[in-house]
Amino acid sequence: MTRMTGGQAVVESLKAEGVSHVFGLIGSAGMEIFDALFDAKSVRFIGVRDERTGVHMADGYARASGQAGVFLAGQNGPGATNLVTGLAQAYAAYSPVVALAGSLSSAHIHRDAFQEVDQQSLFKPITKRTMMLTQTARVPEMVREAFRVAMSPRRGPVLVNLPRDLLADTAEFAEMPSTRGRQFEGGFTGSRDLLEQAAKLLKGAKRPLILAGGGVKNSRVHETVIALAEALQAPIAMSPGHGDAIPCTHRLYAGQVGPRGNAVASDLAKRADVILALGTRLGFNTTFYSYDNLNKDAKIIQVEAEPTAIGRFFPVEVGVVGMAGEVSTDLRVLLQGHAPGNETRDWCEAFVQARKAFLEKRDADAGEGSDPLQPGFLFKTLRDVLPDDAMYTMDAGTLCLQATDNMRYAQTPALFTPLDFGLVGFSYACGLGVKLAQPNRTVISLMGDGGFGMAHSEIGTAVENGINTVCIVMNNGCWGAEKAYQRDFFGQRYIGADVPNPPYDKLAELWGARGFRVDRAADLAKTVAEAVACGKPAVVDVKVDPAALYSFRRDSFKHRAQDNKG
Repeated sequence: MTRMTGGQAVVESLKAEGVSHVFGLIGSAGMEIFDALFDAKSVRFIGVRDERTGVHMADGYARASGQAGVFLAGQNGPGATNLVTGLAQAYAAYSPVVALAGSLSSAHIHRDAFQEVDQQSLFKPITKRTMMLTQTARVPEMVREAFRVAMSPRRGPVLVNLPRDLLADTAEFAEMPSTRGRQFEGGFTGSRDLLEQAAKLLKGAKRPLILAGGGVKNSRVHETVIALAEALQAPIAMSPGHGDAIPCTHRLYAGQVGPRGNAVASDLAKRADVILALGTRLGFNTTFYSYDNLNKDAKIIQVEAEPTAIGRFFPVEVGVVGMAGEVSTDLRVLLQGHAPGNETRDWCEAFVQARKAFLEKRDADAGEGSDPLQPGFLFKTLRDVLPDDAMYTMDAGTLCLQATDNMRYAQTPALFTPLDFGLVGFSYACGLGVKLAQPNRTVISLMGDGGFGMAHSEIGTAVENGINTVCIVMNNGCWGAEKAYQRDFFGQRYIGADVPNPPYDKLAELWGARGFRVDRAADLAKTVAEAVACGKPAVVDVKVDPAALYSFRRDSFKHRAQDNKG
């Protein structure tokens, strides 16, 4: 037994979980934890400039490493409330972030004390679980439980409120328990009867399609899924934001499907007669909840770790509760000896040729580069210049949404987006976390100029900690998505759409990073290559045609389109 403070017990519990990085912002409510971190040589503390962006770093770290990301908010009240956007983002992405928040002293609760807010109620809707420490002696139990819940399917964020008096109090502690070495990726893979029904449907399919989602990507089971696809001669399309579920270099790779995907992948989903949906909810970004993007007559086999996701938006022929990799392995066994018929082989070969033609046309349409610089040329240049190990983080917004299906995801995982939360201001901070998790890979953060304006203070974090990512700011001087809607549906009545910015390359240099600027298409390739090779945190301010805007959510403004016609 060892006597220590609650703050020391928190750090010892983190060490027992194998935590190597803690992101945080110092504050008086959590001072006992920060003081204990001073002596924790195995844990690297990354001090951030804002709790929101700090949680995005922990989110990126979690997704890129496959382990929980840890964020420490040192101050109750405003320090805790700043976590809301970051945790809501992690919750939408099923990202295992463990957030530790300093909390009011126990004796001051419900007294309208300084910086008092009901942190329990605040975080419950946007976490898998929100907990409150009630005794100093329970610190190890609470930390262990936070990691267990965060890492269990479906993964997601957990918040632990830590009253400052309990962090200062002492207690006797035995050896710290942990969840290390325990596997949380298991789970029920369905009865043999369900699997046999699924195998029978796949054997009889003439136009099979595998639709891979986050369950494939996050479990790193692309090789298993590819083996199943090859046995079926089924193309593999991906849900938006998970275009890296399998490497883009494989012949069966179709890219992202749905309203924000590409035409070839979307056509597959509209014509397939059997769809094996692996680790995907068939949710909003994939389908817009409409058969406009899915063959209404297709027989759907849905595999999901979360039982309530199966058949929630579309009726399924077979629903299997389980992990994508395990179910894929089981189906591969049941399909041994299966030989796809001529019609299936023709379907697959037609896809391969359509995909090839699509890629060739995409490159041709990008042109050789003209001014003002067009998004398509920017994306083509990045495909040509960046190495195969590149990992991309992106925001929401019109330019990033155009970019999502335009990059080369040669090594999985490689794509990190806000997913269904649609957040602007996410990409740069997320990229810093991704780089810390994968220090030997190239990390590229794509942002619009408006989004980068929300996050550029974290250049200081990158410089201080030597986190060498490259942020490409696609600068069109406006909130592009909203300006496109005002242009297309509101008679060009622009208000709040234009964004005057400083030269972000100069701003980066003031922080001690490298700054680059591209005003001409002819300079783009050379400048991006130089930024990647510079060996420092880098920001590339790229002037993009402000007229190159696209209205992604046209469905939301059908009423406006009709009004305008009248």
